[in-house]
Formats: sequence, C-alpha cells, structure tokens
Amino acid sequence: MSDKPWGGRFDAPTNAFVEAFNASTDVDQRMYAQDIEGSRAHATMLHRQSILSSNELKKILNGLDEIEGEIERGEFAFLIELEDVHMNIERRLTERVGEAGKKLHTARSRNDQVATGTRLYLRQRTDHVLDLLRQFQMVLVDIAQREHDTIMPGFTHLQSAQPVTFGHHMLAYVEMLDRDHGRFCDARKRMNECPLGSAALAGTTFNIDRQFTSDQLGFDRPCANSLDGVSDRDFVVELLAASSLCAVHLSRFCEELILWMSAQFSFIELSDAFCTGSSIMPQKKNPDMPELIRGKTGRIVGGLVTMLVNLKSLPLAYNKDMQEDKAAVFDTFDQLSASLRICIDMLPEMTVNRDKLYDAASSGHATATDLADHLVRAGVSFRDAHAIVGKAVAYCIRTKKELHTLSVNECADLDAHLSAEMISSLSVEACVAARKHLGGCAPQQVQMQCTLWKDRLENQDA
Repeated sequence: MSDKPWGGRFDAPTNAFVEAFNASTDVDQRMYAQDIEGSRAHATMLHRQSILSSNELKKILNGLDEIEGEIERGEFAFLIELEDVHMNIERRLTERVGEAGKKLHTARSRNDQVATGTRLYLRQRTDHVLDLLRQFQMVLVDIAQREHDTIMPGFTHLQSAQPVTFGHHMLAYVEMLDRDHGRFCDARKRMNECPLGSAALAGTTFNIDRQFTSDQLGFDRPCANSLDGVSDRDFVVELLAASSLCAVHLSRFCEELILWMSAQFSFIELSDAFCTGSSIMPQKKNPDMPELIRGKTGRIVGGLVTMLVNLKSLPLAYNKDMQEDKAAVFDTFDQLSASLRICIDMLPEMTVNRDKLYDAASSGHATATDLADHLVRAGVSFRDAHAIVGKAVAYCIRTKKELHTLSVNECADLDAHLSAEMISSLSVEACVAARKHLGGCAPQQVQMQCTLWKDRLENQDA
C-alpha cells in the first residue's frame, strides 16, 4: 500500500476494479496547471511562515516547473492507481526532488487542494465563456444593424402576429445573452474565494497565512469557514445553472434558424460550411449545427440536475460523491463553449431572404392590431374596435384577401367606422415605423439600439 498517500492505515491492496472506479484522473488531469499553481502558492506561503526552508522551496518550485513542462510536452504518464491529478503530480515531484516533495502537503489536504484547483480552473473557463458571449452579442448586433429595416413577420403561438424587423428580432437575443453574461459574472464573483488552508475540514495547527495564498492565486478573500470551504459546491451549481439557461437561449435561437431554413419558411440560408447532406436524398441540406446545439441543451441541463441530486443529501464536510462534480461541469463548459463558437462563426455567413420575409409579413393579417388602433383614435372603444377588425379579418379569410386590399365599398359594408384612410395606412412599412418608442421595432429605434450596444460592447471590459 506504499503507493497510496493514505496507505499507512491499510494492510490489503485495493481491488483492481475498485481502483479504476475510484479514480478521477481521466477527468481531472486537465486541471494540472491549476494544481501546480496552487502548490506554488502553498509552498511559498509555507516558506514565508518558516515551515519550509529556502532550499526546500527552491527544489519544490523547480520540480513543479519541470513537471508542468513534462505534461505540456506529453511526456507525463498519469496513473489511475494514484487516483487523481493531485496525487500524480505529488508523486512525480517526490521522485524528482526527494524529501522536499513529501513536505509540500504540510498544512493542506486533498479536500482543500481539490476545491482550490476546481475554483481556479472554473474561473478560467468562466472568463472564456464571458468572452464568447460578448463576441456572439457583437455578431448579432452587426446583423441587426445590417437588417435594421428588413421587415419580417413577428409570431406568437408560431402564428403571424405583427410585423417587426429582422434587426429587432436579433436584438432580442442580444438582451438574452446579456442576462447570461450577468449570471456568469455573479457566479464568478461568489466563486472567487480561496478554500486553501481549510485542510481536511477543520483547518490546521500550523501557523499558515491564508490571506497570502488567497492573494497569490487572485482570489478576493479566503473562505471564512473551513467546513464550508471544503464542502461548498454552490459555485458549481451556479455555473451549471447559468450554463443551462444560456444553452436554453441558444436552443431557442437555433430552433428558429431550423424553422426559417426550411422550404416552408425559406427566411434564411446557412452556409454550406455549417450544414450537411443526406446519405439517400440528394436534395437535402440539413441544418445540423443548429440541431446539435439544440440537442446539447439536454446534456447541459442534465449536468445541472446531476449536481443538484448529488448534493441534496450530503452531510458536511467532504464526501466522495463530490468527485462527480467535475465530469458534469467540465462537460458542460466544453459543450457550451463549442456551441457559442459555432454560433459566432456561423451567423456572419447567414443569408437573409428579405423578399421572402417581406411577403410573409404582408400576409396573415399581421396589421390587424394597427387597424384596431386607428379605430380607437377615431373614437371607437378598443373592445369594439377589436370586434370590428375581427369581423373584417373573417371576411378577408373567406374572400382570400388581406386587410390592406379592402375596397371602400367593402369597408362600408363591414362597418361604418372603417375608412379608406385607415386601410391605406396598413402597409407593413408604416406599421413598423410607427413603433418608434424605446424598445420598439421601428428601424430608427433598431439603429439607435445597435449604436448603444456597439458602444457598450466595444468600450467595456467583457
């Protein structure tokens, strides 16, 4: 049992299947840089507190540098019998520098070591997602600016509702992504506390300086309670929750791309570079990237459910169940980052079929609400106006007409309040332009919002 850091208590060797089942090396070895970073800070603190000599510190730091180089060159052999990335690195350090390597673990436990490395790694991944979100927002703002006056049908219940602009539609997703950005920022802020020094659960009897290691590693402060420091995985849940909602937003967007690209809509065309074909149907061009992103959402939401169920019955402090946190959150960040990257690369090459969008907006009686508003301005109560326009729409459906094509005589037959002037003002351009208030879909308002967003995205820290 000498291979195990905890082997002194045991006489019998670990069952081979148990050894593989227990190991997390295949998942957590990606955290090697963060583990080494935490070990450097811890060793430096031990030296400052006269727990390590200058020579021991030098050996440890040089050894860690050499190990990091080995890993980056692909020369490091991770062994599952050493259970995780932390023990693999510690064993290699001891092989390289001898007794000094055995002293590195003074005043720390794998419990606070794992918690620290995980926070450092997820902090880095969170910063990357924050950057991707800003890039995607800028892509959408560019499209919105280009299509600020491209008229399209707006839908409710997937039924034609009112005309809007394509630019306005794109800006709706910019707002959604901005809320995602804010949630990741909030989660990062709460995550940025240092567990190192909590040791196994109760702290340590050594005279350590937790503020020093916290500062060295870029944390805002040390965790205030050692029990909470090693057992807290709220930050993992928060990041998974933020990721899940962001993935849902991407899925909604991709669902629209999939619908819009169908022959029945033909609103947009995606580049061949982001589509695939059929093995049997030569005519097919499938929007596989949006479909995959939509599918990844279930996987990401599954990670959140996994972690919530994992934590729901755990007593303080550390329990082996917590080892499952990394598989869930690492996969989530991989899938979310890839989904965002696809969107960032795919959308600038999207073709918008403006004529098709205009024709669709001009049909389906999408200007009915505007006609009701005209009646209200003429002194009719809204409820009566609603009934009058409903009657007119029913007539148009029977006669296969649109509201804006009604004749003077037809208006008079339908209701005395309907006038030719009202009908003539029902162009989709006029209906869209009239919504020029803050948050409206008028082209001038879309342009204004694009300018505001560009200034914000270009001139603030992402």
